Amino acid sequence: MSYLLDADIFIRAKNQHYGFDFCPAFWDWLIEQNRSGRVYSIEKVGRQLLEGEDELVDWASERGGGFFLPPDATTLPAMNEVSAWAVGQNYDQSAVSTFFQDADYFLVSQAYAGRHVVVTHEVPSNSIRKIKIPDACVGLGVRCVSPFEMLRNEGARFVLERSC
Repeated sequence: MSYLLDADIFIRAKNQHYGFDFCPAFWDWLIEQNRSGRVYSIEKVGRQLLEGEDELVDWASERGGGFFLPPDATTLPAMNEVSAWAVGQNYDQSAVSTFFQDADYFLVSQAYAGRHVVVTHEVPSNSIRKIKIPDACVGLGVRCVSPFEMLRNEGARFVLERSC
């Protein structure tokens, strides 16, 4: 089992929970888990992260295609299935159109194709005005967890260094 991380995981981590200045262990853990084949994101998310002007841009640019996976041969058929699911729901047409243009569509499609677990801060919603990642995941049988669930499931530990 491997995880695909939503863009907001990186953005909130940098801005709130795991800033580069006070919790570099989180970022090191992501790199380590990526090297072991457990944690990834997608190319579209990587591109979103490169649009800023901060240390997250530097971190993301150093990761490359080994971390931010490009679509593969299984992605296009999965995109067709995700599209059919989205169109077949009761969402406003504008919600469906927005979803198709967003990285979320590609994230869910690549997770569906590769049997990955999606990691997001989003929570399910009954709104017909926006397709939320967890709702698409549930509808397509893709497992979806919060970053905290991922960290616990994987036994992540960020321990303070001891002074001698």
